[in-house]
Amino acid sequence: MAIVVKNTNYNGEVLERILTTATTRNEIVDKGLIMVIPGVEKKISVPRLKAGKMLQKRKEDPQKEDSKGDFNYSEKSLEPHDFMAFTVFNPRAFEQIWRKWQPKGNLVFSELPPEGQNALLEELSKQVQFELGDHYVNGVYVKDGTDDQLMDGILTQAAKDTDIVVVKSVATTMIGKLKDVRAKIPKAMRENPNLRLVMSIEDWDKYDDELTEREDKNSDETEINRKRFKGITIETVAAWPEGVIVATLCSPDSDGNLFAAVNLQDDEDVIQIDKLSNASELYFFKLLMKADTNIAFGEQFIVLDSRATPKFKAVAEG
Repeated sequence: MAIVVKNTNYNGEVLERILTTATTRNEIVDKGLIMVIPGVEKKISVPRLKAGKMLQKRKEDPQKEDSKGDFNYSEKSLEPHDFMAFTVFNPRAFEQIWRKWQPKGNLVFSELPPEGQNALLEELSKQVQFELGDHYVNGVYVKDGTDDQLMDGILTQAAKDTDIVVVKSVATTMIGKLKDVRAKIPKAMRENPNLRLVMSIEDWDKYDDELTEREDKNSDETEINRKRFKGITIETVAAWPEGVIVATLCSPDSDGNLFAAVNLQDDEDVIQIDKLSNASELYFFKLLMKADTNIAFGEQFIVLDSRATPKFKAVAEG
């Protein structure tokens, strides 16, 4: 559905970028590490199916009591929460900035040329993208909380899952930590093409430096080493906290382990640009959004948390 922008002659090019940013676009999405389910109005379940051991000795006349193995069905839920972007500005403040495009007579926002409007929307796009990227990873939802508690991010949801695999490591090097994480990856995941090691840029820099410092191996100081460890691709995410390494299945489709649900509320008004009031010179931008994240299988989420105050703790640590 086309998006209606009120009181402007803006042609819509940057608006499409705003829509993408406001609903799904951030780094973890851009890199194809998470599946985004659009159009979720209230709540959606991610179905999960596990089978028990099936094989047994052959019997000539198997009976009901000889049945072995079962199918365990369960669900993880995604429940997007409402939030928005809202900012007020006075177009007259930009008269000098866009002098060559100044309209004649009274300056009202509807008379600003597309170039001027694009510049405002471009900055709004950058900021929303930056903030959403952090919420998708580290977000915490509190119903009556602050503006920083809008939704539960991937790491917040994973910390609630009792099936995740928490790696205990005394290694002080990135190579040592990655060895410990790899040792805990289930064999069934080892050859999966979607297997990724996700870490912060700071941790990648440490690993890259360790590889460079090894004599006669890997890159010299003028090159960057390949983002891989023992054949497993490494993904860096700017919002990812330093000291946390996760091994899991990452994909923009349902064959990954990370999921997000989003919704476009009232498509025609996703981006609303209008006067603050009839008598006011002030205008506003308003974006309505919904989003939530979760993981499908805790046992496919292997995490090492070496922060001073870890949020992921092995059972033995209490």
